Amino acid sequence: MANVTLTLPDRLRRSHILATSFLILLAAAVLLPLASLGSVALRGDAEIWPHLVNYVIPRATIETALLLAGVAVLTAIAGIGTAWIVTAYDFTGRSILAWLLPLPLAFPTYIVAYVYVDIFDAVGPVQSAFRALFGYRTAAEYWFPSVRSLPGAILVFSFVLYPYVYLAARAMFLTQSASLIEVARTLGATRFMLARHVALPLARPALAVGLSLALLETLNDIGASEYLGVQTLTLSIFTTWINRSSLPGAAQIACTMLIVVIALMALERHGRRHRRFVTSPRRHRTVPRMSLSGRSALLAFVACFVPVAFGFVLPFFYLTYEVLLRGLLTGFDPDLLRYTATTVTLAASATAIAIVLGLSAAIAVRMVRGQIATFSLMIAGLGYAIPGTVLALGLLSPLVGIDNILNALSRAFGGPHLGLVIAGSSAALVIAYVIRFFAIATGSAQAGLARISTEIDDVARTLGTRPPAVAWLIHVPLTRPALGGAALLVFVDCLKELPATLLLRPLNVETLSTYIYQFATRGSFEEGSLAALIIVAVGILPVIHLTRFSEIAPAPMPPSSR
Repeated sequence: MANVTLTLPDRLRRSHILATSFLILLAAAVLLPLASLGSVALRGDAEIWPHLVNYVIPRATIETALLLAGVAVLTAIAGIGTAWIVTAYDFTGRSILAWLLPLPLAFPTYIVAYVYVDIFDAVGPVQSAFRALFGYRTAAEYWFPSVRSLPGAILVFSFVLYPYVYLAARAMFLTQSASLIEVARTLGATRFMLARHVALPLARPALAVGLSLALLETLNDIGASEYLGVQTLTLSIFTTWINRSSLPGAAQIACTMLIVVIALMALERHGRRHRRFVTSPRRHRTVPRMSLSGRSALLAFVACFVPVAFGFVLPFFYLTYEVLLRGLLTGFDPDLLRYTATTVTLAASATAIAIVLGLSAAIAVRMVRGQIATFSLMIAGLGYAIPGTVLALGLLSPLVGIDNILNALSRAFGGPHLGLVIAGSSAALVIAYVIRFFAIATGSAQAGLARISTEIDDVARTLGTRPPAVAWLIHVPLTRPALGGAALLVFVDCLKELPATLLLRPLNVETLSTYIYQFATRGSFEEGSLAALIIVAVGILPVIHLTRFSEIAPAPMPPSSR
């Protein structure tokens, strides 16, 4: 039989079909848990639904809405305000603050919540000092704002999550053209008018993205909201499943929660709608900073340091103090090493898979350049918007279904009953991590590939190089810096992920996040301080990576009379 040699157009056509099929499969991997969630919800128990409608969902929806609204306002004020101050003004300590302001992202929200309850609760050091100072004997004799409340939760979440808005706003402020600001100044614009009418409208698309990320992280949380006494939709899913043993009831709440997720995504897209601004790269000049001195410089420093102090400095030093006070370094818990190894193994496995799939998907979209491929990649990236509790619920039935197929195949070939090979093992956690953080890998891969001219791909193919070889010899080496940053981000996010880990981990598996959570639920969070510090120390690395290239040094200008 004669060998059939495929021509270049035939090879390209076959590669396009394979690439499109791969992207459709990735999109299906995200849609399948959502479809399964809807199916479980429709089969729900008729007796529990009235209870959920009357007593659970209304309160959870109201508290979730209030929490999101409060976090949106405070993160926007803190993020935009600090970004504008360190970008538009020059004062003593500005450069240090520009590096410190993103650091609260290294802290998971649940750890900061545990720390603040310890510090500001009735038996904490702050109220103890307050009673000693004013002569009170018990907490019942005076009023003190409670951290375990909705306002307390709003403050805790805002102090941790404002860097999402800060980083987005600062990136846009740094890239805005000086000519626009100068024209506004010549027309008599004051500093406040410059920020309100020029800088903020130009930064609106990035601000919408940063704010939506902060709100999605708020929506995903379990540990902080539970510890602070806020009955969110996410927490209601968890308690309905675990405490009431009602998977259908939890699925029904999760479907309600998806409406909130869709609303946040619509808000983000609306914020970027018809907001595209282009400046000429040939004539681009960054905005020179105005020099501040005296009281103005002090106020600018304080305004930027307050979020850092409450979001990073105070929790970090408190954890360090507890580790030293309790001798957690000398009296080291040997189980902590095992839990750390388990956490690193799970996070590293999920990171490797996410990076490989993310780069492959980005290359596939680059090669196909069609609407189906682009839409499929967009669907595949929705996992980041799905809260961990919702994703865990949706994955259960598909994973059990796969296990049933594997068991049937094993019995058909005379093998043993395998049991829950995937759903009952750590593989379920890895799958959840990959789906949830896949968007980070694809986003970074696409950003790296955007710097490579498509003409290089075309030349390589005309020389007979097959697509896999093009990817391995050209794309991988040139996108390595972007992929390294993405790997760091995915790894740390897997390390910090609590909701999906709590719901999908096998009974004999403990991670650093669940280790800390167990101590917190027993009222002895301080014993998990060392594990919390490990997570924070690792979490600082990607934050440094995010800010390393963001600092531009335009020449400061003399103080303005305006």
